[in-house]
Amino acid sequence: MIRRVTVPSLFPPPTYSHASVVEAGTRLAFLAGSVPLDAGGELVGPGDPARQAEQVIANLREQLHAVGSDLPHVVATEVYVVSGEPAVLSAVWEVVEASGLSAGPHSSTLIGVACLGYTGQLVEITATAVVPDGAPT
Repeated sequence: MIRRVTVPSLFPPPTYSHASVVEAGTRLAFLAGSVPLDAGGELVGPGDPARQAEQVIANLREQLHAVGSDLPHVVATEVYVVSGEPAVLSAVWEVVEASGLSAGPHSSTLIGVACLGYTGQLVEITATAVVPDGAPT
């Protein structure tokens, strides 16, 4: 259903693929940015990008479950981190790797940004995922 491609003529990516190909007729879910808020709307992990990334992944998993998918079916993400420091971006990426999200591996872009939508928010992840056959419509 999903073919992940690492292009031999390009520098090999550490934990993601260059491209993911999904066969025609497969259902895809395009998810809004997952943010580090709990169910009550409170920011989780103020000042802690790694803790916020954990909450973002937990929320992303909930979004995926709601559409009949899960982390291994993610084909692409954009990971936004409020920082210009590679070490901070790497710390967030370590959380992504540990979550199983990169098990595909999926295609991903890790981006340092100036700010995100909620006060104190340091991490956001958008995703595209396959919804497996048999999942509720």
